[in-house]
Amino acid sequence: MRRCPVLCGILLIFLTISLSGQKYTLSGYVQDNATGERLIATSVYDSISGKGTSTNEYGFYSLSLPAGEIRLKASYVGYSTFSETIRLGANLSMNIHLEPSLQLEEVVVTTNRPGDVVRDVQMSAVHIPVKEIKSIPMFMGEADVIKTIQLMPGVQSGTEGTSGIYVRGGGPDQNLFLLDGVPIYNANHLFGFFSVFNPDAISSITLTKGGFPAHYGGRLSSVLDIRLKEGNMKEFKGSGSVGLIASKLTLEGPLLRDKTSFILSARRTYLDILARPIIRAVNKANGVEGMTGYYFYDVNAKINHKFSEFDRIYLSLYHGRDRLYINNEENRIDDDTSYQTRSEAGLYWGNLTTALRWNHVYGNKLFSNASLIYSNYRFDTFDETQTLVNGKYDLGYSYDYYSGIEDVGGMVDFDYRPSTAHTLRFGSKYLYHTFSPGIETLESTDDTLRLEFNSDPVYAHEFYVYGEDNFQLGSRIRANVGLHYSAFIVRGKYYHSLQPRFSGRLLITPDLSLKAAFTRMDQYIHLLTNSTIGLPTDIWVPATDQTPPQRSYQSALGLAYNLKDSWYFTLEGFYKTMNGLIDYSEGSSFFSYGVDWEDKIERNGSGLSYGLEFLARKDLGRIRGWVGYTLSKVDLQFANLNNGNPYPYTYDRRHDVSVVVMFRVDEQTDLSATWVYGTGKARTLAVSRYAPDNYHFENTGSGIIYYGPYSSGYYTPEIEYFKGKNAYREPAYHRLDVAMNRHRETKWGRQTWSFGVYNAYNRQNPFYLFFGYDNYGNRALKQMSIFMLIPSISYSFEF
Repeated sequence: MRRCPVLCGILLIFLTISLSGQKYTLSGYVQDNATGERLIATSVYDSISGKGTSTNEYGFYSLSLPAGEIRLKASYVGYSTFSETIRLGANLSMNIHLEPSLQLEEVVVTTNRPGDVVRDVQMSAVHIPVKEIKSIPMFMGEADVIKTIQLMPGVQSGTEGTSGIYVRGGGPDQNLFLLDGVPIYNANHLFGFFSVFNPDAISSITLTKGGFPAHYGGRLSSVLDIRLKEGNMKEFKGSGSVGLIASKLTLEGPLLRDKTSFILSARRTYLDILARPIIRAVNKANGVEGMTGYYFYDVNAKINHKFSEFDRIYLSLYHGRDRLYINNEENRIDDDTSYQTRSEAGLYWGNLTTALRWNHVYGNKLFSNASLIYSNYRFDTFDETQTLVNGKYDLGYSYDYYSGIEDVGGMVDFDYRPSTAHTLRFGSKYLYHTFSPGIETLESTDDTLRLEFNSDPVYAHEFYVYGEDNFQLGSRIRANVGLHYSAFIVRGKYYHSLQPRFSGRLLITPDLSLKAAFTRMDQYIHLLTNSTIGLPTDIWVPATDQTPPQRSYQSALGLAYNLKDSWYFTLEGFYKTMNGLIDYSEGSSFFSYGVDWEDKIERNGSGLSYGLEFLARKDLGRIRGWVGYTLSKVDLQFANLNNGNPYPYTYDRRHDVSVVVMFRVDEQTDLSATWVYGTGKARTLAVSRYAPDNYHFENTGSGIIYYGPYSSGYYTPEIEYFKGKNAYREPAYHRLDVAMNRHRETKWGRQTWSFGVYNAYNRQNPFYLFFGYDNYGNRALKQMSIFMLIPSISYSFEF
């Protein structure tokens, strides 16, 4: 009997140890309390133990902690911090509702949250709040996602005013644009001056420039992952805007409260409507009947339904289209004979995407997303002319060119969180591609002539599988290690690659970390482009048995520093090599009619890009903004271009600076300004010229006259000497934009008047360069500048 107290004591000790080591899982979703919108990348943590996690792209979190009392907190910029004390004694499902913060400076940002830029293992990534996009100065009064991305270090813009991006030396085809997980192949409206992404329909924006985790693949340089809003689950809401060139309207609300919601957002320009009276008057003055116009529109729609806390489905759609049209009719009478000439020409291009997704939670640690996706991009241009003599057909022809790419596929992704020390992701994706590189048709309208020049459609299968683990080693080291295996089957050729991915973080102090990353990326599609203003004549083509895929290796090393929870600083160096690049051969272009695309190109090009990026950013308080600086160099090399020697990439900018400042004067007024500076683009220009043998020339003051054995005059061919490809630098580019937003609360909602000035000090930046003559008849290099000081005004509302 004496042994009983001893045995009971021993059992009590073991039971205490067992209970103290017991862990339970707290899981659920984080969402906006006012709308029910799920919040991505929200920090969820126990402030007692310091352990935590962040929500995935669907707002799901899973946090395993020891039994006992925890102080659960959740924080997200723009929302008041959630805090609740819980005694954890069993697995618990708990949704967290965050309240939007009325005063941005009151938002609590705690340095021990895992989502902090210092503690996050991911480097070379930028998260941009949608409200920030609407706060900074806007080109022509239109808020634009990609133009905001251009203000980040490591991201170069294309020609002035356009929305193309060139990331760490990569080309425009090396950026993967994802809209709700579906690839967008042409992200431009209005010849590149606006992007296809309507900020009113967007929930989150993340740009990744390097250190790519294994679940991303298919492009060499960047991933822009954009998620659409889900729709208000609580009440019907709307918003819209009216600007100088476009208007938008967004409607959202519950179909079944807290069960089913929808969002519908539409946008259209009205340049064609506003300019119609002017164009009609000009044409009439010149004796021509007809109309010329341009417009674009896009529509985003999404519906989601919650079956239970474990199952939800989403159906999303995007459709956008640009249309440029020219319709003319000219009538004349000559010697009692009437002639009527009718002509019609146009450019049409656009995207159609859709996705059907199913989210399911298995238990409290495993989350899955399965999707069926469809993407279609099409470009079509045509020209038709017909002549009638005395009302009867005499002569006519038509020309049509079509190209595009279509994807059908599916993917499944799993997110498994066994503990706070590990987050596992694994999954796969399959795409069936149909490439239409170019179908040309030339025919007479009386069917007596028909010619076709076709680049045959190319069909391809692309798939990948991946796995990655984001894990903690002790209190200072965290890493994300993964493998991405991809394959591409085209014309009987099987390309495949195993791509290692690594990102690591060493926490030097609570406010300072050292980060490193290494990635290999393979890309199985190319973009043939010879345009610098975003024309849709760019053609998507696949890797084939003759044209190999692109490949890159990128290494990065950097520091991240958090200053008093208000400022953070990042400094990153990167080194990237690229192989398998293509470009048009000398003398070839989109306009080389009747030639197959594989006969127009140079293959197996290589590129080298390296540089240093600095970012200082302040996200809280009345004064917010950032300063970005990039020092970089990019060289390309092709065997048959520039005599096989390396040459600067067109968008190789040695120095690139951006300064963004946002100042909230009071609840009704906020001011903002952006200033950008960049080294001039590299161009190929002749440095001298000379007359052919046996020719000489004389400058007469009114022009240059050539004299030779066979001809003389003002227009005799001359020989130009080029020092090298892209050996000339344009003048440096710089510009200041300013804006003011004036808000007013009303009985029905909120209204905002926005005033802005683009290029406030009227800098004449070159749009393109050309050779002409000065006032003395001497040949001179001149520039065309089209974006001078441009004021804008827009009105927006919410209800």
